[in-house]
Amino acid sequence: MKVGVDGRKLPGASTRSAVENLEAAAELGMDGVFFRTVLDVTPTLDRHVLKELRRRADELGLYLEMGLAKVNPYANAEAPEVRELGGGDYTAGMVRMMRACAEIDCRELWVGTANYKPGLPGYHVFDRFRTDAPWSDQLAGIEKFLRVLRPVALDLGCHLNVETHEEITSFEVVRLVEAVGPDAIGITYDSANVVARGEDPVAAARRVAPYVRMSHVRDVALFRTDYGIGRMLAPCGEGVMDWPAILGALGEHRPGLRLSIENSRDRTIMPMHVYDPAWLAAHPDLTTTELAETFRLTHAYEDMAAAGERPTFDHLTGTPCDGPEQLRFISRTAAHLREILATDGEPDGEPDGEPDGEPDGEPDGEPGGEADGESVRAAR
Repeated sequence: MKVGVDGRKLPGASTRSAVENLEAAAELGMDGVFFRTVLDVTPTLDRHVLKELRRRADELGLYLEMGLAKVNPYANAEAPEVRELGGGDYTAGMVRMMRACAEIDCRELWVGTANYKPGLPGYHVFDRFRTDAPWSDQLAGIEKFLRVLRPVALDLGCHLNVETHEEITSFEVVRLVEAVGPDAIGITYDSANVVARGEDPVAAARRVAPYVRMSHVRDVALFRTDYGIGRMLAPCGEGVMDWPAILGALGEHRPGLRLSIENSRDRTIMPMHVYDPAWLAAHPDLTTTELAETFRLTHAYEDMAAAGERPTFDHLTGTPCDGPEQLRFISRTAAHLREILATDGEPDGEPDGEPDGEPDGEPDGEPGGEADGESVRAAR
């Protein structure tokens, strides 16, 4: 496995060109760069710019990963640049982006399902709780749109890798892959985001592992609140995640997986309203086993913070996440992951190769819930 970084979230990224961000990542000792969208590299899909980016990445010995945009028709209006790229047709804009990425041999492509609205109250920060568009309708629209893009992905030899983003559960992402087809659709496993849905990050990694083709890595700090649990981002090794178990689960199916660090740029406290019956009802797949593990991890973090082994809530909220802190986040995470990989005797897998055997059916754990725990809905 190789350890790289999110090119959009590198400190100072917006002031540099894509090639300059590659060079900045190399100076930090990174193995590669993930660009959230190809439009961050060139809004016009300029082939000269893209080819120069590929040439420089190869010259520096860096992996290069690319993303597209959201695949939720209910959220597409929030990305007008994609529709404009398609001359008024969002689908045409996505296809143009896919073709441009394939031309520089970037065929593992990130896609997302919704957005996070920090200015809204309570759990309405998540598009999962939109009142104008039920989440079930959004999921149906996402699946339909992925089916539209599937033939293009197959023709180009690409995978559209749906992120385990803040609003969607790992169970739902697995069902999307299996419904549309793992020959064209994969998963981007984000370790911190699955926690926002109350899931155990290790169990979630095992659940999605057969289909994971990209990743975003970061840890979490968890604190009890009056509404349930608050989640903040932390460098790997400074939170509560079991990284040997997570990397082991992912590496079993894709030993050459790239681990792209997505560092924090602020001190956002992501809410988990685990005391609210409406929140619980919106997570029918969540098991008592995983929710209990989330509480255990919360208590574990608080105990370590009280013992001076982790930053306290007051320290985190009172300390700015400025440029130097962001760089420390990246370097600390890279060092921790590489130490684990070296200890485990991790081979330098071929990142563009297929995992050991394509998934032949169900992932680890049933899509509808873990076998060893009742659903939260049934338990209430």
